[in-house]
Amino acid sequence: MVAALGCSRGDADRGRDGAGAPPSGSASAPAAGAPASAAASPSASGAASAAVGPASAAAGAAAAPGAGAQPPPAGDPMAIHYEAREDLVRLFSLKPLTERERRFKNPELFLEKNFGSGTPARINQGNKALARHTRSQEQCLAGLRGVVIQTEEQRARCGGHENMVPVFKTTRGKPQSAEFCIDVFEFPNKPCELPMVWASPTQAASVCSLQGKRLCTEDEWSLACRGDPEGGEPRTYAYGDELDLAVCHTQTRHRQIDGTSCDGDTARSAYQTCATDTEPAGSYPACRSRFGVFDQHGNVAEIMTRRDRDDGKLYSQLKGSAWFYVEVAREHDAPRPKGRETYPDHCAFSPRWHVEPMENAWHTNYHLGFRCCKTVR
Repeated sequence: MVAALGCSRGDADRGRDGAGAPPSGSASAPAAGAPASAAASPSASGAASAAVGPASAAAGAAAAPGAGAQPPPAGDPMAIHYEAREDLVRLFSLKPLTERERRFKNPELFLEKNFGSGTPARINQGNKALARHTRSQEQCLAGLRGVVIQTEEQRARCGGHENMVPVFKTTRGKPQSAEFCIDVFEFPNKPCELPMVWASPTQAASVCSLQGKRLCTEDEWSLACRGDPEGGEPRTYAYGDELDLAVCHTQTRHRQIDGTSCDGDTARSAYQTCATDTEPAGSYPACRSRFGVFDQHGNVAEIMTRRDRDDGKLYSQLKGSAWFYVEVAREHDAPRPKGRETYPDHCAFSPRWHVEPMENAWHTNYHLGFRCCKTVR
C-alpha cells in the first residue's frame, strides 16, 4: 500500500496552494458488476492472508483459479484505469440505508460530487493521461492464484464484508478477541484493481462510513502490519525485519512528463504534472502482513486517524510509502543523512504529515489513498 509518504513531491491540498511537504518518499475489472474477488494467504486463528479469486467463489472464502489452470493473456495494464464515474463507483458497494438514515445522507449525490476523473477535486485513480501501469489485471490474478484472501470464518467475524480480516493482539502466544477488521487491499478493496487517490481524510471517512466501516486508526493499521496471529514477535516491516525494496511496489521513480518534472505546489499542478504510477492491488504477493493485509508498504500512502493524547481530538494521520519510496528510503535504525530528505517506512513509524482535525481535513495527493476498518463486537 502506498505509504503515506511525508507527501513527497506533489504535496497538494485541495483548494489551497501547496503547503511545505515533509520528506517526499514515500485489473481490468471484470465485466460489469462482476469484479474479481480476492483470496487470502494462509492465516491462523482467524487471520487471513492475501489472495485473489473469482467473484463466484463460495461465500466468504475467495479462492483463486486452480493451480492447473492455464495462465491468462497478458492484457492491457491501462484497461483498468477507469475514468467514468460509473466505472469507479461500481468497484465498491454501499451499506443499505434505512429511511431515517436517508433523511440525513444522500449517497447518490455524494458519489456524484466526490468521484470522477479529470480533476484533483474528485476521488479517482490518478490522471490517466500521465499514468503508467506495467502489470495487467490478468497478470496480477495469475500471481495470486491459489492464495486464500478471506475464509468463511473471517468474513462472518467481519460482519459479512468481503475482503476484510479480523486483527487481534496475542498474550503469551494466545489470541485475544478481535476488536476490529481491516480491508485486505487499499480502497476500493478489490484484488487486482488500481487503488484510488485524490481523496481527502474527510472524504475518505465518509466513503468508509457509507460502506458500514470507518477509517483505521494508526494503532490498528500498525498492528495489522507488524503483528502475528500466531503470537510471534512483532516484525519491523509487514514482510520481515529487513528493508527490501523489491518486495513491494516501491522502486518506481518519478518521471518527467514531456520534459516537465512533477510539480506538487498545488493540487492542480500536481494533477497536471505528477503521474500516479500505481499497480493493481496485490500485484506483489509477498508484500503482505502475517494477518494477510496487502501493500502496507508502497503503491500508495494511506490515510488513517490518530487521537491526540493532549487535547483528545481526532486528527488525520498519513502513513506508509508509495511506489517511489526508493527515492527517499532509509533503514528504520539508520541515522538521517545530511543533504537529502529520507524517512523510514517500518510498521511503527509515526510521522506527522499534514495533520488536520478530522472534521476539516482536506489534504489530498496523487499518491495518497486509504483503506477502511470496522469495529468488531
